[in-house]
Parts: sequence; C-alpha cells; structure tokens
Amino acid sequence: MLWPLIDMKRQPLLIAHVLHRFDVGGLENGVVNLINRIPTDQYRHAIIAMTECTDFAKRLSNPNVTLHAIHKREGKDLGSYLRLWRLLRQLRPRIVHSRNLSAIEAAVVAALAGVPHRVHGEHGRDVHDIDGTNKKYLQLRRFCQPFIQRYIPLSQDLEQWLKQTVGVPAAKVVQLYNGVDSQRFSATADNDPVLVNEAFFAPDSIVIGTAGRMMTVKDQPTLVKAFIELLALLPDKREQLRLVLIGDGPLTQTCEELIHAAGIKEQCWLAGSRDDVPQLMRCLNLFVLPSLAEGISNTILEAMATGLPVVATRVGGNAELVLEGKTGTLVPAADPASMAKALAEYVTMPDLMQTHGAAGRIRVESDFSMEKMVQSYMAVYDSFGNKG
Repeated sequence: MLWPLIDMKRQPLLIAHVLHRFDVGGLENGVVNLINRIPTDQYRHAIIAMTECTDFAKRLSNPNVTLHAIHKREGKDLGSYLRLWRLLRQLRPRIVHSRNLSAIEAAVVAALAGVPHRVHGEHGRDVHDIDGTNKKYLQLRRFCQPFIQRYIPLSQDLEQWLKQTVGVPAAKVVQLYNGVDSQRFSATADNDPVLVNEAFFAPDSIVIGTAGRMMTVKDQPTLVKAFIELLALLPDKREQLRLVLIGDGPLTQTCEELIHAAGIKEQCWLAGSRDDVPQLMRCLNLFVLPSLAEGISNTILEAMATGLPVVATRVGGNAELVLEGKTGTLVPAADPASMAKALAEYVTMPDLMQTHGAAGRIRVESDFSMEKMVQSYMAVYDSFGNKG
C-alpha cells in the first residue's frame, strides 16, 4: 500500500530512522549529524529505537524530528515487531532507514507495513561477529535482503563484504563515508572552559588518548598495556607522559585494575562519558584507536579534524581513513608491543606528530566534510523520487 499523495503535498517527506538504541555512540552521533543538517523543507524525520531513547536526543537541533521507543525486550520479542508495524502504519514514512544487524529486520516489517522504500546502513559488523562470518547472522541478512532496496556501507571494506559474503547485488550498494564537524572539532577554539581535571595537563605533558565506549570490541586494555610498555621504553619521558581514556562501559574496571597494578594512577585519567569531547581532544597530542573491529570510526575523523596524528589498529575501514606514514600509523590489533613502538616513535619525534596531524586535518577538509556526507545521503534519498 502506498501513502496518499495529498499527505506528501502538505509537508516534507518523512524518513524513519530505525536503530537498536538511541544513546551515546558513533553510529548514533552520525545519525544526529545527518538529521541536523538535512534541509527541513525537504525531509522530516522519525527516530525509532527498538529498545529506548535516552537524553542523547538533546543533541538534535532539527525541529522536524519525533522520537519513538519500541521497548523491545532482550531475546526474542515478537510483540516488538507488531508494535513497530503499528507505528509505521501510523507515521506513514516514505523511507525507512535501518542501521546495522540489530535493526535489519525493520526492513521486513516496513515492507509489510506498506512503506514504499527501505534503506539499510552498515556502520560496522556485530560485536559478536567481528569478521562477519557467523552463519546465523548471514542467514538473517540474506533473508532480509529482498526487502531492502538500497544498502549504504560506510567503508569499502563493508562494501566488499556485503557483495562477496552476504551476496548483495552490486546495483543495490552505495558506499559513502561519514563526515565530521570540522568547526566543532578543531585544533583551536575561542572559548574553551577550564577543565575539571586541568591540573592533569602540565605544560610539558605529552598526552595520549582515546575516545569510545569501554567495551570489548574497542579494546582499551590493549592501549593501557601499550602505555605501560611505552613508559618502560622511554624512562626519560615518564614524568611527561599522560593517558586519557574518554568513555564509559564494562571495560572501565579492567583498565582501572591494569593502571593500579602498574602504579601509574597519577599519569592516567579515566574521564568517563563526556559532553566536552572536542575540548578534551584539543588537550591531546596523539590519538589512538585500539579496536578489534571497526566500520568507519567517527572518533578517528574527529581526531584528524582536531589536527592529531592517529595510531589505529589495521582493522575494518581504519586503513581507509589513516594514511600510513602521512596522517598516522597502523598497527596489528591486540598487540600492545607494536602499539607501544608506534607511540614511542611519535613521542620521540614531535615534528612528526605535528606534520601528520596537520595532514590529517587537510584530509578531513577535502574528503570527509559534513557537507559532502549530507549531499551523499540526500542523493540516495532523492533517488527514490516523489512517487511511491
């Protein structure tokens, strides 16, 4: 069933964005950045969280957005799909845009509810299937594939995986990259407030940091272990070196225990979940992403926009962002020794830090602007036209 044309003439077309949970995270931040920048006279938006929406919604500045929570219970909850079907029948969106495996079944429900167009975004593989080969998950993806008209993978790595492993026809796939707010994330700012932990940053400190949810796939303990090895490699720099972990989650305690056992509590700051990430980024000298798997990392883009060199693991789309030897260094995943060696090279060569950081900023401005991202998404949405 197609929605009445009279509704389309009265107001902009509606896109329903379906995701697992609307909370702090790279995927969710990308959704907010996109929605806040799409012209309000062209599209309206509904954010549908299969579980719940949180205060993260305060980051939305677009007035044409409604929020909806399905309250899906953990495990099998068939009733949640009925609730989603009823909501879609009520909202009558022109497009449903689901994201990642945890929301892929929304495409099937949307088709049954009569939504004319279904788009599915792949931001990164599931945390329990980091190489994308889990048979059960592949079966689910292949079952949903006929109901999805367009796939948007955020990296070339994910694009090739969709085509070769999942079996999605190339004509359905449009690869595009996220953008970064290069004004919010920049090397300098006019009115940064005083940080709560200002004393942690001495004038001669060399500050290494990361940002992200403290969970297994992000593997912050490897960074802590690498920092401990770095202190052993460069004893003359010990008093200058600092480590900042921005984010919260299950691995917080593990990192605290490693730091306590090494006796380096005074040199480490577990900052927790923060609203002042751009300001904290400006306090760093070097950014590290120790992930076991990635789609396309928003935090790498934010670090590059801030003018920071990046040390990242050679996984997922990281190599598409970090140009090795030009804007940063890539190291094997779960390898503290290799990471420590890469960190030591930057610490002992401050000119290299500046050169790679400046090159990263230039790369963001040319290839990963927010404007380019919005235009790319709009091209996908507009490709469906004004008729069902």
